[in-house]
Amino acid sequence: MGVNETVLVIDTSYGSTVGVVGYDPIVESDSRTHVEKLQVNIAKALETAGLAPSDISGIVTGVGPAPFTGLRAGIVAAKAIAFATGAKLVGQNILEPQAWWNAERHGSADDGLRVLTLAVNDARRKQLYFELCQPASPDDAAHDARPLIAMDIDYPANIVERVNDAVAAYERRFDGRVVVDVVGHGAAKYSDALASIQLLGDIVDESVLDQGAHGLGIFARRYDACDIARGESPVEPLYLRRPDAEVPNPLKHVLGHGGVKAAR
Repeated sequence: MGVNETVLVIDTSYGSTVGVVGYDPIVESDSRTHVEKLQVNIAKALETAGLAPSDISGIVTGVGPAPFTGLRAGIVAAKAIAFATGAKLVGQNILEPQAWWNAERHGSADDGLRVLTLAVNDARRKQLYFELCQPASPDDAAHDARPLIAMDIDYPANIVERVNDAVAAYERRFDGRVVVDVVGHGAAKYSDALASIQLLGDIVDESVLDQGAHGLGIFARRYDACDIARGESPVEPLYLRRPDAEVPNPLKHVLGHGGVKAAR
């Protein structure tokens, strides 16, 4: 963040997380009530930081991937605040920061170890949102390494097969040891299936946004590098699955019926 930047983070990809960078966030893990508490928690986060809405210079909002209803609530709130205050608005997916945090978790004690991160988020309906990320470095927030498997949604058993194929191809290109850490909400829920990942390292059922003020800073790391004028980091929701609501089919015409006429 710039020296005089005041950046608010709003994410509703899993429950809700609201906070000002540099301060501990307010986390609501109950997906049944987090939307109702969102506006109240935004006000509390600003009050804790001793700020008014007019003091906000930037907003980083989570864009998923996540289920439809909860995700759009956070994005709408972020857009409304940005419109009212003139703050710079940046979108950030929830998966890539998991790899940045996972790299920090491991540190650099073993240079011969290549840690891949299978970043996940619970998609419900027995599915996971996921992305298989290459080893992260401090610069990856600004210049992301191309993922080995791009962001997608699938059943855990299918994810295991896809990850094993991708890791086998990756391992052939490098010397040294390779491990795959599974990081994110939903990891523990499907740990039995995910245990079949070859070269499995840790299974961590936590998000970068569960790591207090430090995690909030990691999540917002891309903020300074984004050029809004060039359309970088767009604020568009990542559902990856069509919503349940669909446009109904037109009514069938009955033979000889001329349609409903307006009442006279």
